Amino acid sequence: MTMLEEREQASPPGKERPQPGVWGRLRATPVGRSVWRTQTRVTPRDRAAGHWSNFLLHIYPVKIRREELSFKYSWYLGVISTVLLGSLVVSGLYLMFFYVPSPGSAYTNIQTLQTEVAFGQYIRNVHRWSAHLMVLAVAAHMAKVFYRGAYKAPREFNWVIGVILLTMTLLMSFTGYLLPWDQLAFWAVTVGTEMAGYVPFAGEEVQSLLLGGKTVGSTTLLRFYVLHVAVIPLVMVFLLMLHLWRWRKDSMLDMDRGEPGV
Repeated sequence: MTMLEEREQASPPGKERPQPGVWGRLRATPVGRSVWRTQTRVTPRDRAAGHWSNFLLHIYPVKIRREELSFKYSWYLGVISTVLLGSLVVSGLYLMFFYVPSPGSAYTNIQTLQTEVAFGQYIRNVHRWSAHLMVLAVAAHMAKVFYRGAYKAPREFNWVIGVILLTMTLLMSFTGYLLPWDQLAFWAVTVGTEMAGYVPFAGEEVQSLLLGGKTVGSTTLLRFYVLHVAVIPLVMVFLLMLHLWRWRKDSMLDMDRGEPGV
């Protein structure tokens, strides 16, 4: 579209083009104009400017290949992983109201949560199954990206971010495993931290960081709790935002092939 055609389609200066439907009529009222003060976007340049000026949308490019929005392209595994992360955050916040990371009360808190707290058993099952499904979804997402060769140039950086996100997903599942403080969790974490001690060059430091001592104890439980509810989720949210931004930016590099975009 030429600049002249854009000008012909644009609204007259100082006047917005009316929008159809109830939403358009609501925005045309005095109350609507006082709430939505941005002008109606008519031309592609106007719509791009509105996209860039939006606080939430500015991290995305204006156009993307239509193929990348189809189910066949990705099976929506990235979307599923993101939804499961949101489920973990919401259900985890509810569980935090009833859990104390102390060896003397952690196991009792879990039993009370399952038997006396409203919807406690249900929320705990949602949290647990969301964690299991998220590990599977993220692993399947990485496998599909690898199979399609989407890790190649110019997407190497985003592939590295995806690998880190997979590692964070496994770490979040591992740190949450100790929180019930039962025999299964205790010995599983004991074996896991012993394995971490054999990591080349930094094994002892990693093991000491996780345990907070020589054996699994109260310090270990507190550290796993902080990692599980604060450190790892914050890192994952930041990396996820960067991952989505890079995915959209990298997709723009293929737009010069003449493929339809939206």
